[in-house]
Amino acid sequence: MAVNLGVPVPADLLPVAGLRLGVAEAGIRKAGRRDLTVVELASGSRVAGVFTQNRFCAAPVAVCREHLSAANGIRALVINTGIANAGTGEQGLLDARATCRALAEILGVDAEGVLPFSTGVILGPLPMERLLAGLPVAVADLRPDGWFDAAHAIMTTDTVAKAVSKRVEIGGKIVTVTGIAKGAGMIHPDMATMLGFIACDAAVSQPSLEAIVREAADASFNSITVDGDTSTNDSFIIIATGQAGNAEIADGAGYRALADAIGAVAVRLAQAIVRDGEGATKFMTIAVDGGASREECRRVAYAVAHSPLVKTAFFASDPNLGRILAAIGHAGIADLDVDRLRVWLGNPAEEVLVAERGGMAASYTEEAGARIMEDAELTVRVNLARGQARATVWTCDFSYDYVKINADYRS
Repeated sequence: MAVNLGVPVPADLLPVAGLRLGVAEAGIRKAGRRDLTVVELASGSRVAGVFTQNRFCAAPVAVCREHLSAANGIRALVINTGIANAGTGEQGLLDARATCRALAEILGVDAEGVLPFSTGVILGPLPMERLLAGLPVAVADLRPDGWFDAAHAIMTTDTVAKAVSKRVEIGGKIVTVTGIAKGAGMIHPDMATMLGFIACDAAVSQPSLEAIVREAADASFNSITVDGDTSTNDSFIIIATGQAGNAEIADGAGYRALADAIGAVAVRLAQAIVRDGEGATKFMTIAVDGGASREECRRVAYAVAHSPLVKTAFFASDPNLGRILAAIGHAGIADLDVDRLRVWLGNPAEEVLVAERGGMAASYTEEAGARIMEDAELTVRVNLARGQARATVWTCDFSYDYVKINADYRS
């Protein structure tokens, strides 16, 4: 069950001018579920993306990189769930390219203008006959208000669809931003740790869009972890259709307004992934400040967030908080002065000092720690006393269900 995460309300998901979405039940891995999505972009749309750094990257990731580097504009996305088309060698590349050609022919666009995405089981070939047969069905379903269905069609082990919309005024024009994402396991920051698609109708220069996608990924999808494992298929795409009527954004206040709006949507989607982490019962914020650099703050935050001992203690609501100190101690900061470090544990209603001067805080009681840990929303706050830098990471606990879900994933 997702932690304080509800199903999106269809009426809250705002259409983006110049973009349509359609879905189909192609039976790619299981019958009777939406598993194929097509997104059509208006001519002149701009697209930027970041992808997994896993060296065993999937065929669709390789093809996306090729097509984004080509001179032709991107006119469509095609997303399948169930089979990842990863670890499939040359045949996987051929299948990804064949998918692009088939959709391009239906839409009347260039094949290099199609970006393919796959997610699901690794080391299995795409069922091309079923996938290709589903494309005309998804195209026939194309509509501006297709976000709700698309958010469901890209899910794998997710229990709740993830979709967010926001509006912002830029240059006297209202800009709409809507995004969807999927992810519940194999979540760890490695650019960009899931499948995520955010679209806006702003006019924005290509260099600015590419800067925004990197900034948004770093602040959101690269600041979450469920299990410290990375996927072969991780992709994060931002689309700008240019139909809001604003003057083209390159820098200045317009850039900041658009980047902040897209970043806000990305953070909400990223947090939704953690809230829906496989088997999660707790949503945990690890906030580290007082660092000499942001990088060392992130290192400490991830040392805590990745620790199975910390995560299982939080699942049990067991204030075995020495595990947090042990995780901080192996974060790789050789000159860390543990006598100056302080650690707090909090929930939305209360925060207590846990550790200071190299050990347990004199004011701390286990009863207070146990009381706080009963909440589903928890914060671990760490002050390193080394400078002014800070970083925040979001994670979840480890429950019995995490093992069950991953043990049964191919069943």
